[in-house]
Amino acid sequence: MGTPIIYGTPFSTYVRSVRIAFEEKPAKYELVDVSVIGGEQKQPAHLARNPFGTVPAFEHDGLKLYETSPIIRYVDQVCPGPALTPADPRERTRMNQIISIVDYHGYTSIIGQIVVQRLFTAITNAPTDMSIVEAGKPRATLVLDEIQRIMGDGKFLAGSQMSLADLYVVPVLHYLMLTPEKSLLESHAKLMRWWGDMNARPTVKGTAPQLG
Repeated sequence: MGTPIIYGTPFSTYVRSVRIAFEEKPAKYELVDVSVIGGEQKQPAHLARNPFGTVPAFEHDGLKLYETSPIIRYVDQVCPGPALTPADPRERTRMNQIISIVDYHGYTSIIGQIVVQRLFTAITNAPTDMSIVEAGKPRATLVLDEIQRIMGDGKFLAGSQMSLADLYVVPVLHYLMLTPEKSLLESHAKLMRWWGDMNARPTVKGTAPQLG
């Protein structure tokens, strides 16, 4: 079996989710850098892997995928090691719902509106638009409210074991915690406890992006 290849920048939350999945197994993989800041995801070489021009893209033994959800589910199914999908139907449904919340609501508000304006404008020498930050805060708060509600009293987001939901949320909150809007998370006690536990894991520490 060949070494799986992830195409994408280490700065991407979605790329990091896939990397954590491999690290949790653990299983070997290769990360091929595609610079989003440099616009490489929109160039022909990457568009041949993902016609939508986003990261990550993925390749393994002739199988080519894009979009994080199918990639990490594939990794979980084909790589030996601890299962990252709960066997219990209710916990599995919690996992799937949290993944959908991140895809449809969390990424747009937390990363697209708050983090991009607070952190990545500095990298690209663009001005910060606080009206965008403020516009993102209500939806970001609702996302955090719902994730905390769904997780219940379990140690992890979907229940008693780590799941793909945890891998989805960690990279997003990592960036949120680097902004003044980290106060949105600090008001969620259960999520803060979970956040501390997750950041103690070597797989999470080892994949943390280096911003400078």
